[in-house]
Amino acid sequence: MTPESILKTTFGFDAFRGRQQAIIETLLHGGDALVLMPTGGGKSLCYQVPALLRRGFGVVVSPLIALMADQVAALRQTGVAAAYLNSSLATAEQRAVEQQMLAGTLDLVYIAPERLMQPRCLDLLGRCQIALFAIDEAHCVSQWGHDFRPEYLQLAALAECFPRIPRIALTATADLSTRREIVERLRLHDAQPFIHSFDRPNICYRVAERSGGRTQLLRFIGGEHASEAGIVYCLSRNKVEQTAAWLCEQGITALPYHAGLDHATRAAHQQRFAREDALVIVATVAFGMGIDKPDVRFVAHLDLPASIEGYYQETGRGGRDGRPADAWMLYGLGDVVQRRRMIEQSESSEARKRVERHKLDAMLAYCEISTCRRAQLLRYFGEQPQAACGHCDTCLTPPATWDATEAARKLLSAVYRTGQRFGAQYLIEHLRGEADERAAKFGHRRLSTFGIGTELSAKQWRSLIRQLVAHGYLDVDLDGYGGLRLGERARPLLRGEQPLHLRRDRTPERPSSQAKPRADIAPKDAALWETLRALRKRLAAEQGVPGYVIFHDTTLLEMVARRPASDAEFLALTGVGERKLEAFGAPFMQAIAAHGTLATDVSSQNKAR
Repeated sequence: MTPESILKTTFGFDAFRGRQQAIIETLLHGGDALVLMPTGGGKSLCYQVPALLRRGFGVVVSPLIALMADQVAALRQTGVAAAYLNSSLATAEQRAVEQQMLAGTLDLVYIAPERLMQPRCLDLLGRCQIALFAIDEAHCVSQWGHDFRPEYLQLAALAECFPRIPRIALTATADLSTRREIVERLRLHDAQPFIHSFDRPNICYRVAERSGGRTQLLRFIGGEHASEAGIVYCLSRNKVEQTAAWLCEQGITALPYHAGLDHATRAAHQQRFAREDALVIVATVAFGMGIDKPDVRFVAHLDLPASIEGYYQETGRGGRDGRPADAWMLYGLGDVVQRRRMIEQSESSEARKRVERHKLDAMLAYCEISTCRRAQLLRYFGEQPQAACGHCDTCLTPPATWDATEAARKLLSAVYRTGQRFGAQYLIEHLRGEADERAAKFGHRRLSTFGIGTELSAKQWRSLIRQLVAHGYLDVDLDGYGGLRLGERARPLLRGEQPLHLRRDRTPERPSSQAKPRADIAPKDAALWETLRALRKRLAAEQGVPGYVIFHDTTLLEMVARRPASDAEFLALTGVGERKLEAFGAPFMQAIAAHGTLATDVSSQNKAR
């Protein structure tokens, strides 16, 4: 067997993508590899194919016990002998898997890192024939990263315990410093690096100014993604619960997910999300890493993520099947204050806080940028795009900019003259000459800045304040009541030594009365599409697996377009190997044939009339 034949007969793909084949050849020859590849780029094949070709079984280190069952089920559908070993199995089931490992009848075994490094498990592996170790979500080893897992640090011992077995570390998210940490902490100094582009061209990145968050979310889902699967991220557990309940009241099926829910509830909600076509999960960042569901059509953030890495990881859960998906985020002044307060009030070391401030500043710059968002993301990860993408919000509808120099100087002067201790609302009223009892009490009506800002609306002043905070011209007193004070960059601007151009906030979109039509399904094909989806859902329910384990949407779309009527034609579909042809070819081709007969009958009846 060759890598190419395994790819076609087992996984149903005609050719490798990118550097997949080079990675596979490295492992087949006993070398180590460090792989950075975006979500949906085909990381799994990089270790699955060599595990099938080398002697023994591949050990996949995964931090996500809840997902192992679905991953193993998907492999078994292709004919791969796969199993998982974790605490969800009964004792007898664990022993059965261990016996299969010793007997050499498995191709792949998924194990959580904390179990893998237990002496008993290491002893068991020492008595087995191991093809390779695949360390998935390798960024979890970074103590400076967004998803640090202490148990990952122990995985360095694999280099000593199994020095002749190749190791591959894989992640979709890692800047240069995180890559260095992965190499150092996992002892992969001799590993061949394979750094793919971080670009996800099928994802449309969008940031909207917050102006009634729930209403905007409902408009977005109802108008653009009705009856489609999606993820909504919130910062707090309470907001998760309230948002999920509110969406249900609006007729959108939504479930909450956060670490405060009991294990059984989290598992049930995650399983429903994996197996239902039109369900929205509202979650904290406790949900998502390693999610295999390919047909997530949108990822929405109602609160500002802490870093570009976290944002990229979370948005990457959309559009894993390569079809269009939206990464949509709301953003406002409160996000900036809340995130900075979280950093300053944490018990982290000052060094850690400096890193978190830097990451937050990069996230804020991304939100406020007036040029291509995709290019900004790629530059953050060390790439140098040659042109704008033409597919993000700032490319599709470039924001207007304005000379904010004079308005910013008025605002900074008002902050300084009122004592650098008042919040945004008071300062806006001061600039617009809307005095209250505090203005009289402190004598602020007599200040030269009182009433000098009537040319801007309260909304425009709030936008200016948000952008000045984001760019470092204003700081927020995080120990008090959110008062504004001059930032490090304010002095040159106040002195008139530099100009300042900022973006104008967009006018909120008007609500849409109906969802956008599917661009990839012609009206004449809609009935067949729904028939095939219903068949997939029934077969998946019978086997107790998610629908995408049977076939991805991309495969169903090919069936609709190509109407296969023979085994050879069905086998030519993307994602169809010999095992899936044998298991599912007949019922799907029968459904296609029946649809063709029905369409012919309807056409004949219409002509007769």
